[in-house]
Amino acid sequence: MFEETRRLESPTGASLAYHHQAASAPPCGVLLICHGMVEHSGRYGDFAHSMGANGFHVYVHDHRGHGETTAPDAVRGRFAVRDGAAKALDDVWAMRNLATDAHPGLPVILFGHSMGGLIALNVASDHPEGFQGFAIWNSNFNQGVTGRFAQLVLHVEKALMGADVPSAILPRATFRSWGRSMPNWRTESDWLNSIPAEVDAYLADPLCGFDASISLWLDILRLTFRGPTVLGRLPRGLPIHLVGGEDDPATNKGREVLWLEGLFHRGGFQRVTSRIWPGTRHETLKEIVRREAMDDFVHWARAAVASQTE
Repeated sequence: MFEETRRLESPTGASLAYHHQAASAPPCGVLLICHGMVEHSGRYGDFAHSMGANGFHVYVHDHRGHGETTAPDAVRGRFAVRDGAAKALDDVWAMRNLATDAHPGLPVILFGHSMGGLIALNVASDHPEGFQGFAIWNSNFNQGVTGRFAQLVLHVEKALMGADVPSAILPRATFRSWGRSMPNWRTESDWLNSIPAEVDAYLADPLCGFDASISLWLDILRLTFRGPTVLGRLPRGLPIHLVGGEDDPATNKGREVLWLEGLFHRGGFQRVTSRIWPGTRHETLKEIVRREAMDDFVHWARAAVASQTE
């Protein structure tokens, strides 16, 4: 069932390609997944099957500019010509409404990996009653001065070259630099995973690893800086689950995941848990700990939805 590509016509004008895995155990909730940057929804099949076997109806769509989603204003590598970040968030809300219409009364958990985590926090904060828990994996909201400098660089590139061409500088400062920082690196994508076969599979996937436009980078940074400013809208008792990798350069080796946990705690949130997996890099769901990480998440998610009926 997950392998079938379905379509949802979003109010934003995008034709969202999505995958659905029905619960094969008595249903206890809905899991809505937001994938990461320059990848796609089809890579989450293993995770979806695991969650389906544990009672969750799973939905995961391709964000604008990714995978098989199409829109007049969203070519590959771009959310939209304008208001891209807002439209990406609205698409997630459209998927949430699709899921709740199909499964009325079931609690909804929102899950985001990397860029998807940036999206997830922003969506949940815009719709604080729309989710009964959310999880952010391998995301970095603590960009600080470096992120502000990156925004400046991107605006200069936009002025010189336009918004819808690839950035010449950001990939070098992030993906390529991170890849070359890995011990005995083979490819510039080695930062994603400690398992060479998984890196090779990513590189061989025609829907992964494409060039992100200047406008997409700017939209991602908007979401990054906006997220911490709006989390106060969320219910303080909302279950929140954070995950990072001990060797993930994108999150400063997990430190920025713990920074976000501290931000939640200082904000009075009462049900925040975190885990930094040792010996892992960026893609926890495809790392050496994948089974343990999935099982750990199942326990958290089932406890989160059970608390909604107590």
